Amino acid sequence: MTYSPHTEADRAHMLEAVGVASVDDLFADIPPAVRAGAWSVPPPLVEQEVRAELARLAGRNRIPEVSFLGAGVYRHLIPSVVGEVIGRPEFATSYTPYQPEVSQGTLQSIYEFQSLICELTGMEVATASHYDGATATAEAALMACRLTRRSRVAVSAGVNPDHRRVLETYCSGPGIEVVTVSIDLAEGGDGTTDPAAVEALGEIACLIAAQPNFYGQLEPMRELADAAHASGAHFVAAVEPTSLAVLEAPGAYGADIVAAEGQPLGIPVSFGGPYVGLMAARMASVRQMPGRLVGATRDVHGRKGYVLTLQAREQHIRREKAASNICTNQALMALAATAYLTAVGPIGLREVAELSAAQARHLAGALESVGLAERRFGGSYLNEVTLRLPDAARRHAALAERGIVAGHVLERGEPELRDTLLLAATELTTDTDIARLVVALEETA
Repeated sequence: MTYSPHTEADRAHMLEAVGVASVDDLFADIPPAVRAGAWSVPPPLVEQEVRAELARLAGRNRIPEVSFLGAGVYRHLIPSVVGEVIGRPEFATSYTPYQPEVSQGTLQSIYEFQSLICELTGMEVATASHYDGATATAEAALMACRLTRRSRVAVSAGVNPDHRRVLETYCSGPGIEVVTVSIDLAEGGDGTTDPAAVEALGEIACLIAAQPNFYGQLEPMRELADAAHASGAHFVAAVEPTSLAVLEAPGAYGADIVAAEGQPLGIPVSFGGPYVGLMAARMASVRQMPGRLVGATRDVHGRKGYVLTLQAREQHIRREKAASNICTNQALMALAATAYLTAVGPIGLREVAELSAAQARHLAGALESVGLAERRFGGSYLNEVTLRLPDAARRHAALAERGIVAGHVLERGEPELRDTLLLAATELTTDTDIARLVVALEETA
């Protein structure tokens, strides 16, 4: 900063008080190589020059014309009502609703969000304020450790690798061991988690498995839940929320905790955020749930009202023993998901899931029919498919130069999946997009 309220005399007085001769002596413990130096800032510009420079920089961005990228974040049509609702100033500028007497609108929106997530997942209680799917998954694991008093968690290798890295970071502080359950990556295998491998793990607090998993495959969730319960562990289902319109609800196949990335529910890709994490569980576990929970009640006049309840957070009680130290209020993104689910309704959400699945099959079929690619795994998939094609990484880069994002190159994170792409389809994927991908891949063969 170029401005400081302290004069040279003020600085000299403070240095004398702490017993050092200069500012350099004060920071002597910090190696000079890592200290901030002089900033290289260009000279000031007038407004029209700033506009021209920003336009020049923006012009360097390359916006893909066609994208088949998914890998945990998905393009969906967002009804215009979503932006209209979350853009209202009473929601866009609201703060954490600590005072119910002035926060009924925000509290009600969170309550409606929780209710919709419970209906979607088949669970009994849901919370709000999780940052994204990765942190919701990690918080679910910590919750399971508190419930079981165990300090070892198992996670399927089919869970998003970014989420697994966040899980390991969360668990490193309290000393919780994270073990990875491998999936069948063999050629022609089903790309899923083996329930028998879970039974061999011994004592664990929970098993985390994704549905669909990172490779687009549908996991045997009921069998995995049974395997986790057989060892006295909780089963955490990390789900893609749109899929729940056509797949069995986690509550029906025995999930104890559900975690999810809420981005597909009315939130744009937006350079990676902000997003919203979803978490739901059984009522018996509610006192160990992290995040904010809104309840409905009646005042002395019998009028319905909404309040934050069961707040076992470090800001209120229990300090380091609290169930959560989440200090954000992710209510605006939760409101976007609420507006989206309300706008599309159960029939519309099912149509989104069915169209996405249909286009994924059209995509895979179009590439297989001309001999460009073949499915890497057997088994079932929904809207994301793993395909093997020769020289995938080079051709992926070549297509990017043509404005086509040909999914995600899997060998970057999993060398065993060399020459393999993970491609996603949604209701926004057109037949023309698929035809253009086929032609481009033929030309780069």
